[in-house]
Amino acid sequence: MSTQDKPPVHPKVVSLASRGIQPRFSDLVQACRKLVMNRLAEHLSGVFGQVDDTLFECAEKAENNKVQTLFFDNMREIRRQRPQIERSYHQTIASNFSDFLDGKLQNQIAAPMDPEQLALVQNEDYEETLQVTNMVSRVKARCTQPLFALEQRLALLNNGQKIGEDSNPFGPQAIAQAFRDALAPCPFPLQIKTILYMLFDRHVMQSLDSLYGALNQRLIDAGVLPNLKYSAQVNPSLSRPESPKVETPASKPQATSRPGTAASAPEPALFDLDLSAPPPSDPGALFSGLSSLLDEHRHSHPDAPLLGGTRSIVSFSPREASRTYSANELLAALNRMQQQSAHELAQRLHKPQAVEGLKTDLQQQLEAHSSLPGDSKVSDQEADVIDLVGMLFDFILDDENLPDACKTALSHLHTPYLKIALLDKALFTQHHHPARRLLNTMAQAGVLYGSEGDERGLLAKMQWVVERVIHGFSGDLGLFDSLIEEFNEYVETLRHKVELRERRAVEAAKGRDRLLGAREQALEVVRQCIEQRDLPAIIRNFLELTWADVLVFVLLRHGEQSAEWRRSCEVAEQLAWSGTPLGDDDKQRLQEMRVPMLSDLRKGLELLGGYHEDGIRRLLQDLVACQHAVQAKQPQLAAQLKPTLPESPLGAMLGEDADLARQAPPRTKLSSRAQALAKELANVEFGTWFEFVEGDKSRVLKLSWFSPTTHNYMFVDNSGQRVAIKPLTLLASEMEKGLARIVTPERATPLVDRALTAIYRVLQRFTGRTAEPR
Repeated sequence: MSTQDKPPVHPKVVSLASRGIQPRFSDLVQACRKLVMNRLAEHLSGVFGQVDDTLFECAEKAENNKVQTLFFDNMREIRRQRPQIERSYHQTIASNFSDFLDGKLQNQIAAPMDPEQLALVQNEDYEETLQVTNMVSRVKARCTQPLFALEQRLALLNNGQKIGEDSNPFGPQAIAQAFRDALAPCPFPLQIKTILYMLFDRHVMQSLDSLYGALNQRLIDAGVLPNLKYSAQVNPSLSRPESPKVETPASKPQATSRPGTAASAPEPALFDLDLSAPPPSDPGALFSGLSSLLDEHRHSHPDAPLLGGTRSIVSFSPREASRTYSANELLAALNRMQQQSAHELAQRLHKPQAVEGLKTDLQQQLEAHSSLPGDSKVSDQEADVIDLVGMLFDFILDDENLPDACKTALSHLHTPYLKIALLDKALFTQHHHPARRLLNTMAQAGVLYGSEGDERGLLAKMQWVVERVIHGFSGDLGLFDSLIEEFNEYVETLRHKVELRERRAVEAAKGRDRLLGAREQALEVVRQCIEQRDLPAIIRNFLELTWADVLVFVLLRHGEQSAEWRRSCEVAEQLAWSGTPLGDDDKQRLQEMRVPMLSDLRKGLELLGGYHEDGIRRLLQDLVACQHAVQAKQPQLAAQLKPTLPESPLGAMLGEDADLARQAPPRTKLSSRAQALAKELANVEFGTWFEFVEGDKSRVLKLSWFSPTTHNYMFVDNSGQRVAIKPLTLLASEMEKGLARIVTPERATPLVDRALTAIYRVLQRFTGRTAEPR
């Protein structure tokens, strides 16, 4: 919906009594305003700071010149419009805040749109509305708790009058709509606006978590509802959250965890699930289903192994035990294990932390410090968490996408992550949980940039993060936020290095491709000169080995339409012609053209730079002698002239590419299946990952460039180095044989999401919910 389509605000008379903010809070709200404006300005600068790189990348991948021009033109237009966009955006945010201070936002209720009006909404307008709606919805889903808390605290400042969630001047709706309104006057096409919305979502909307956290903390520090509680229980029959409970002045204050600690997160919701259905996408529902499946499996097969072959923690305890270990006993045992791990980390870090071994150590710690060691066991609820974290780390150790060294490093996070999970189930139910994000970030970096034997690069950084967690985590999740920030800075630097290396590889490939195309064209000229003629070896070899390279240089330097190119081709034809027996008239013609031909041959040899003056003179003398011998009908004399010609440097340099082209099967000889694959490959985007099988090993490479002239595909490894060149037909043939395949998008899915979904499916099989895979 555009600015012009906004419903009218219901008129309201604003008097002194109806002002929204009490005077005693004026300094506080101005401090909040300053905090918001500064943060938003910083993040909006990040949007425009990345526009050029993003549009340039899009232009490089454009399917035609028209689309490429669109990106380049709008790159300049965005720079021109940027000051106006930023000014308009900040003015709107400030105006919303002023309206809130004056009590004007309380009754801004959106009027329902008439169906006829809805039908008139243009497609582009609808697309923009969808972009904004999706951004806002993601923030609301992610920030339910801090947004609820912020609205309650603002309501207290607002004379106790509740404000609607979309009337919150700091809410995601207001922030996103302000950006849309700022873009409205700009003449950007929808394709460009979509990119801007994507960058805005990445830099501004995804930063609102920390902004709302800072705002709530500022209000808490000022004494505004410091003990506010949030409840997110879900009715099993309705699968809807209960109404949040707000502290009233009469309510008894309850103890709360310090903000930023693990125990401050809400309890997971309850869901009514069909455990035979595919794994749910909602993380809360997924965790609920995992708990149910684990409980069912534990009671029916208590000693059966779980994912990865590790036994459940319940099988380590005596079944007849009458008491369960308390949460404090469990955490104390894990603290001792973490301290021991920290003490021995240097020796242990290069060997994977086995899940079975950790469970054994945990059981020993519990029994060694228990008052009733033979009569205690882990409760079912804690067993779910211990087993689920164990399966998560078994999944990590078995993940084929991760290099072994990265798996080993990550496996040592098992103990601190088990502590987090016992304190805070949000590790499983919230995508943006700091510890979950750190694990996903490191795993994704390992997938993209990890390599075996990388002792001084990414692996060293991952090991450093693991050490910091093991030595420093005592319950405060703020540690993970700082580690994510520092690790991301390193990965960003690494990404730039890899991209630069890949860009150089692509430019080198493009240069080789131009060179190969020019050489093929030069060799075709030579073939046309010699194919119908029986020439002496000296002339044939000179044309194929030497003059072909001269033609390449002339073509690249002057172009196909140049007089220099035409003359060089003419010289090749004249030399070939002079090596055949001629009639009297043609002999006279040869006599006349010999001097200019020799002059051009000399210039060509000098252009190559591989001949000294004496060498050029002797070679030209041998060519003239050959011409005389042929015309004197003395072929045996011509055959004796065999000067040593250097191998073509271009031929040697391009031999691999030329050999590939010769090895590739012709498209007409491909099977129908391979031809269909070749057609699909023509539409594969740069950046797509392929897996190649070589004997009993496989490697994953990224498609970095495709030659429109030679139809060669260039692949790079994780470091951006060129690794392989595959002609289109050869690649299609390998895919048909199963020697190459496109890696599924699952590889890009965050590690924890992939792990929990895989665990869910395995537990479904264990409990008979789905059939065993064939």
